[in-house]
Amino acid sequence: MDLVLEAADQHLLTPYVYPAGWPEGEPCRQLLSLFVITNLGALVLYLLFGTLSYYFIFDHELKKHPQFLENQVRREITYALRSLPWISVPTVALFFAEVRGYSKLYDNIEDSPYGWSGVFLSMLSFLFFTDMGIYWIHRGLHHKLFYKRFHKPHHLWKIATPFASHAFHPVDGFMQSLPYHIYPFLFPLHKVTYLGLYIFVNVWTISIHDGDYRVPRFLRHVINGSAHHTDHHLYFDYNYGQYFTLWDKIGGSYKSPTSFEGKGPHDYLRKLREK
Repeated sequence: MDLVLEAADQHLLTPYVYPAGWPEGEPCRQLLSLFVITNLGALVLYLLFGTLSYYFIFDHELKKHPQFLENQVRREITYALRSLPWISVPTVALFFAEVRGYSKLYDNIEDSPYGWSGVFLSMLSFLFFTDMGIYWIHRGLHHKLFYKRFHKPHHLWKIATPFASHAFHPVDGFMQSLPYHIYPFLFPLHKVTYLGLYIFVNVWTISIHDGDYRVPRFLRHVINGSAHHTDHHLYFDYNYGQYFTLWDKIGGSYKSPTSFEGKGPHDYLRKLREK
C-alpha cells in the first residue's frame, strides 16, 4: 500500500491537501491518508466492477425469482456502503504496519531470491493460502455462536446480485479479508503483485455473486464459481470456499451446484414460465 500512498502524496496530498510543514512520513498523516485512500479505493472497486457486472453479466431474469427481495439491489448497495468504512478501520491498521516496514513486501524483482519464478510462485501460494484461510473463517462464521450476529446479514440475499458481494456485517467482511492481509506478513511478496492480487480478489468476490453459472466443463468441480456460491446462499451448509473446491472436498462441505444438474434458479424460473 506504500506505493499507492507515495503516489497520492506526490501528485495530490503534498502539493494540494496537507500543510507544507506536515512531513509525509509522520504516522498520524499516514493513518489519515490510508483511511481516505482505502475507503475511496474500496468504493471505486465495488461500484465500478459491481455496476459493470450487474449490467453486462448478471442475468436480470433472476430478479423474477420468488426469493429475490423487494428493492434488493438498493438494499445490497446501502448495506455495503454502510459497512465498508467500518471494515476499513482494522484494514488501515494492517496497511499502516505494511507502510512502516513490518511486512515482507519487497520493491524489486532482484530482492526475491527466486526472481520472476518467485513472483509467479507467490501468486499461486497467495491464492491457495487465502482460499484455505477464507474457507475455515467462513465455515466458522456459520457456527451458531457467530452466525446470527455477524454472517446472517449476508445471507439475506438468497439470489444475490454483484452488489451483494460486499454487503457484509463489518466484522464478517473484515474477518473474511484477513487472510489477504496476513499473507504479506508471513511470506515475501512483490508490492505490485500484491496490489494486483488485491484488485483481483475484490473482482473475484463480485464475480461469484454475478449469477453467471457458466464455467468450462473440465473445471466445474475445481473452480468455486458463481454456481457454487449461489448454492451456498440457497442451502447454507455447502461450498464455503473462495476460488477452489479443494477445501470443501477435504472438509466434507462440497455440493455439486444444482444449476449443473438442471435444478438451479434459472431452471426454476423456466418451470414457472411453463406453468
